[in-house]
Amino acid sequence: MKVCIFGAGALGGNLAAHLIAANNCELSLVGRGPMLAALRERGVMLQTGGKTIGGKAHAATDDPASLPQQDIVFTALKAHMLPAAAQAIGKLVKPNGTVVVLLNGVPWWFNYGLPGNKGTLPLLDPDGGLWKYIRPERVIGSVSYSPNETVAPGVIKHTGQNRWVFGEPDGSMSARLKQVADLVGGAGIESPTTNDIRSELFRKSAANAPNNTLCSLTRLDTAQIAADAGLVKIAMGIINETLAVAAKLGFDLTRELDAEKIATRARGGPPGMRPSMGQDALAGKPLEIDGLLGQTRAFGRELNVPTPVIDVCYALMRGLDAAARAK
Repeated sequence: MKVCIFGAGALGGNLAAHLIAANNCELSLVGRGPMLAALRERGVMLQTGGKTIGGKAHAATDDPASLPQQDIVFTALKAHMLPAAAQAIGKLVKPNGTVVVLLNGVPWWFNYGLPGNKGTLPLLDPDGGLWKYIRPERVIGSVSYSPNETVAPGVIKHTGQNRWVFGEPDGSMSARLKQVADLVGGAGIESPTTNDIRSELFRKSAANAPNNTLCSLTRLDTAQIAADAGLVKIAMGIINETLAVAAKLGFDLTRELDAEKIATRARGGPPGMRPSMGQDALAGKPLEIDGLLGQTRAFGRELNVPTPVIDVCYALMRGLDAAARAK
């Protein structure tokens, strides 16, 4: 089976190292810059659980057109980088192949498989290229609970859990869904499937949106955020607004999730833990704010759900992102 990871950064590198160690597919990696050079020279190395796993993939390239068509493509690019790669990804996967979308927050394919399918989300797919070239009918959704950090080109440090949830946009338990879960599970990553991937997306976003936002804005780690009463209050606002929008969309998690518990979960935890967007902010990189804040805000306006805390944080994050892009 031919498998490609398109975007071999921290999260993609974690998966790549596990698949290489398991040797259960013909794996190709698409990367760029120093990361690509490292992948070609020594492969990807994942530090996890007191050991290092990984090695060289079958191929590593910055030109996806140089690869044969793939059975499964995992897209591990940040949301703001995906539209520019839409056509290349669409050509890379076989016509009847599968694209597993690894993203934080609301994904571009969100409307597919829902009653009254409204098509793509313009905020996340401005020119419709993701919908047109990748095609939502080829998509498997994914939610990854896997803290990773790139400590050097091709070297990934993983701490905590490594659980990846997969689901069909239409809620079916298909053969291709099992194929993806078996592939990842066979490589040693916990990989349950669900018939409600959107609830899982919002379940993670309830914690991810405030942590990514506040770590980016303050440069503090998650334990420091959880120990500050004022920041906890802001985090709870983001959480409650995210859950209110999700409930109005038909994915009600308000009885299951407690905003204060989520906002203070990291209190007393190990220092230095930062989510991906917090890491990007420290590095001065552009930020993927629309999946975590922007689209929730857009849904809120469409559904008449107020999002005052998200509104303020979104404006601040857009300013931070603009400063990063200007450099």
